[in-house]
Amino acid sequence: MTHDWSAWETLCTFSHCHQGRHRATACLKHNEEEPTAIMAAPGEQSVREKEKEKNNKHRKENQNTDESELLTVPDGWKEPQFMREDNPRGLLEESSFATLFPKYREAYLKECWPLVQKALGEIFINATLDLIEGSITVSTTKKTFDPYAVIRARDLIKLLARSVPFEQAVRILQDDVACDIIKIGTLVRKRERFVKRRQRLIGPKGSTLKALELLTNCYVLVQGNTVSALGPYSGLKEVRKVVLDTMKNIHPIYNIKTLMIKRELANDPDLRTRSWDRFLPNFRHKSLSKRQKPKKKKVKKEYTPFPPPQPESQVDRELASGEFFLRESEKRRRKMKEIKMKQAEALSRKQEERKKAFIPPKEKPAEKKTKKASTEAKLDIQAIKEKVKKAKYKKLGAPPPKPATPPADGKKKKKGRS
Repeated sequence: MTHDWSAWETLCTFSHCHQGRHRATACLKHNEEEPTAIMAAPGEQSVREKEKEKNNKHRKENQNTDESELLTVPDGWKEPQFMREDNPRGLLEESSFATLFPKYREAYLKECWPLVQKALGEIFINATLDLIEGSITVSTTKKTFDPYAVIRARDLIKLLARSVPFEQAVRILQDDVACDIIKIGTLVRKRERFVKRRQRLIGPKGSTLKALELLTNCYVLVQGNTVSALGPYSGLKEVRKVVLDTMKNIHPIYNIKTLMIKRELANDPDLRTRSWDRFLPNFRHKSLSKRQKPKKKKVKKEYTPFPPPQPESQVDRELASGEFFLRESEKRRRKMKEIKMKQAEALSRKQEERKKAFIPPKEKPAEKKTKKASTEAKLDIQAIKEKVKKAKYKKLGAPPPKPATPPADGKKKKKGRS
């Protein structure tokens, strides 16, 4: 068998070589015949030379242009709108989508439902609102020519169910607008932590969310366990990154700062095609969490080579107290007595606590008001009268009267005798 296999290999190689020779000879003959043909037709030579020159020019131009310029979309370019002429025969099958909405959205959907039907009627999509089941259904019709229209209608009803106002949700029907509903409910385990991070995304008075909307040109709404975003594709990508990073405990202000820098760099035509790594900030995660200390510090006991004493078992305790030798009936009686004693103590405590409410508070002892000493007793009335008299004489300008001197006893006696 080995000889036969080697013979087969040699035959195959021989046949390949033989075919290769035939091809080589044919190519040589063709190359020998070409110059004779070119020499025969001088008019064709000039046409071929011109074509070669054009091809060489195109190659040089392509080499000079960068790949980044070819990949970038020119400013002001818009995708042509999908018209009926692009699909005159319409769709073969009917397709439909349905979504549920919460009870609190029922009143709003009732109000704006005529506007929803009008907007979807322009692209020939049928919409039905079922208030009993709490669902919205959209489906294609025979007049529908755009196959992607039903997908846009599905996104519209999803946004309406997620509390997005109708004025913003209708924008999804435009070609250059898309939506993204980000589920954030399962990203964080603890509910309290989830609420804090969601509030961090909104910011004080919605300032963080407003800054994100301005930088990404998207409408962002945080509702419950989801974040609804509506806008261009490039903006939606950034919104999703910021939302997921916020739920991973990365503050949104860092991502907003990078977006601001990128926005400035994109306006510069020289830096548009270069790498922006040197301009973007590199935020490092600093672990500032302190080591958790125990509430109760265990005091280390002094080292002793001897082992600790063996703890007493229940049998040892019973032997010490003498309960071990008692009968079961007596043990039960003792247990019942202990239980009754504990119940009586608990009852007395409760009664005392209840009585506390009825005990009147201690009043402060009434202080007797001591009458202040009358001012009349303290004042010297005679001295005041004299002062008033002196003041009167001073005003009139007369000299003050001399106090009358009392008569001597001798003179009085003489007058009396005479």
